[in-house]
Amino acid sequence: MKSVFKSPLSLTVLASALLSAGAIAAPANDPATLAQIRDSAMKNDWAYERLADLTDLVGPRLSGSPGAAAAVEQVAAAMRKLGAKVTLQPVKVPHWVRGVETAELVDYNGRPAGITQKIVLTALGGSGATPAAGLTAPVLVVRSLAELKAKAAQVKGSIVLVDVAFDQELADRGHAGAAYGPGAGFRYIGPKMAAEMGAAAALVRSVGGANFRIPHTGVTGLVDGARIPAAAITTEDVLLLDRLLARGPVKMHLTLTPQTLPDADSFNVIADWPGTDKADEVVVVSGHLDSWDLATGANDDGTGVAGAMGVIETLKKLDLHPRRTIRMIAWMNEENGTRGGKAYFDANKDKLDKQFAAIESDSGGGRPFGFIGSVTPPMVKYFAPLKDALAPIGAGQFERRDVAGAADTGPMERAGVPVFEPMVDSSAYFNYHHTPADTLDKVNPLELKRHVAVMTSLSWFLANMEQPIGRTAHQDGEED
Repeated sequence: MKSVFKSPLSLTVLASALLSAGAIAAPANDPATLAQIRDSAMKNDWAYERLADLTDLVGPRLSGSPGAAAAVEQVAAAMRKLGAKVTLQPVKVPHWVRGVETAELVDYNGRPAGITQKIVLTALGGSGATPAAGLTAPVLVVRSLAELKAKAAQVKGSIVLVDVAFDQELADRGHAGAAYGPGAGFRYIGPKMAAEMGAAAALVRSVGGANFRIPHTGVTGLVDGARIPAAAITTEDVLLLDRLLARGPVKMHLTLTPQTLPDADSFNVIADWPGTDKADEVVVVSGHLDSWDLATGANDDGTGVAGAMGVIETLKKLDLHPRRTIRMIAWMNEENGTRGGKAYFDANKDKLDKQFAAIESDSGGGRPFGFIGSVTPPMVKYFAPLKDALAPIGAGQFERRDVAGAADTGPMERAGVPVFEPMVDSSAYFNYHHTPADTLDKVNPLELKRHVAVMTSLSWFLANMEQPIGRTAHQDGEED
């Protein structure tokens, strides 16, 4: 009998049949499969529905909270329902809880008798507490760490305000990360320095845009033994203080009563969509599950988690099985410790050669224009088919970087694992970031579909690549 394996046409028919049966994976650069993934994701609301479940049913998810625990169970259940292999990786996380947070200006030049002025603020993560009745102290404004050091004699006993403005014009022109970085750096180190210099409390100007008298929280570098009260105040109230201080000294009465509790037990949610012939190699696709406690974390980082979950759902719906395992991870504790990312790295540091690549989404739900990747320059050309596949939805851009710089995948990247991120319009992201306004209504369902399309196409492409990507420049744990 004539063998069918001698016929090129029969080989094509057989391969097509095996592909449709899920027995083998399509090549990474197969245009038909990439188009199928893209189009399926663009027609599907599943990720948005999971985002609604996370934000509306669970709500805020700060590490150590009941909300964080409920989110772990919710996401794990959704991934088990898809048929993914789910593992809960234990992580010890910080457990900080917010208390009373009030402030008022009680003395300033020209103050009418009996008048005080409310200051809108919110405690920063890791903040220490005032006495239950609060404290009253003069306000000292500095605009740099150098100025803080220069005014050391005035710091002791004062409420120090670090006033660094967020550059919204820079954010509007596609550089939101660069706009955020300086203020975030001062927010982290400023209170710690003030504590070491004997300040009674530390305040920072909220790091973000959309000045509607909404405070933006965030983490600080405060440590046990030197946890002074620390808070972020609104831009409007900083400007008020600037004007009043131009008239003369100002005193504030501040009450903050947060607590730092013992570390809590929590988990990374890991869901594997097993590979075929290279199943021991892993492509991570991820977002962080925790959020700050002021709102429901829809943009930071509900969209990242829902988008990563949507990768598995899209492949399940299409019955597509990659060569390498695609591993969805919902990280725990990105916001105030990155313990989840560190735990995963520690568990895999002796087998990083099996971590083929990692994708992390943590830039909100804005429109994706493509993807970013920390690959070596010679590798860029191999991504042309993926760029072509995403071009019809306006997401065909690829920006190569030496370092992607994501938080939870950072330890892997510094050890040489290539890291990718969606390239997202984040010009409005810091309007809501770490505020009470980070809620589901801020997420555009169409952009989340694009997000899933980019994440799934990229995951599939990486999981089926023939070419080794190679290690990035930051190898062997080198710090950036």
